[in-house]
Amino acid sequence: MKRVAILVQYDGSHYSGWQRQKNATTVQGILERALFKITHHNVKTFAAGRTDAGVHASGQVVHFDIDCIIPGNSYSDILNSLLPPTIRILESVEVKDSWHACYSAIYRHYRYVINNSKFSNLFINNWSWHRYQTVLDEVLMLSASKRMEGEHDFFAFQKSGSNRTHSITTIKNIDIKRVENLILVDIKATGFLYGMVRLIVGQLVLVGEKKISPEIFTDRWLNKKKNDVKESAPAKGLCFVNAVYEENAFKKIIYNDLFPVFLIKGFS
Repeated sequence: MKRVAILVQYDGSHYSGWQRQKNATTVQGILERALFKITHHNVKTFAAGRTDAGVHASGQVVHFDIDCIIPGNSYSDILNSLLPPTIRILESVEVKDSWHACYSAIYRHYRYVINNSKFSNLFINNWSWHRYQTVLDEVLMLSASKRMEGEHDFFAFQKSGSNRTHSITTIKNIDIKRVENLILVDIKATGFLYGMVRLIVGQLVLVGEKKISPEIFTDRWLNKKKNDVKESAPAKGLCFVNAVYEENAFKKIIYNDLFPVFLIKGFS
């Protein structure tokens, strides 16, 4: 047996999330069916983070254990020949048996994209939330978000249905910037609660539209006022950018930021 790590991109608009489900099309389910075609055995995959229905990934990290003579660096080409065009394997490598896509990760990076233009854009509609009613104040949004950095209880930003025993996690960094008419919300954390980023963005947009103050935003999450957190951003604007490890297993890909930057260059 050997352990293989793969770097995966997928367009989440076609899938009911990452995790395998009965009677639903998921990224994990399709990937494991492709591995079955290669080995004729059931191969279980493990991901750095579970993405919900409609959420994308530009650099999802996955590993699996496999008893096969195929070299670890060949799985990317073989899997790509079996997968639909909405799922691509960027690179595959053999890793140590002790390495784990989820548990070895130091932190994960999610990005949320808001299209704050007055007009919709066909080329980014599936990758952004068109919030056009008001010109958002991204400086105010950033100011409101900064207190969340560090270890806190984010119970207010956890959707119902989570099986976690607690809602404490550490946000390493939050950055919010405007690139012409796109607002990029980048959150790096050791772990994410169920629905956490979309709930945070939903509240920050209210701050940016000056419907609630930064103080109200802080009061809601700091004092666990979950009932006041009603607005959740749609899934299509969210992307799992990557997971970061002490040592980068992947060598071919520039790994710092795998998000498709062509979407933001020259956009107006």
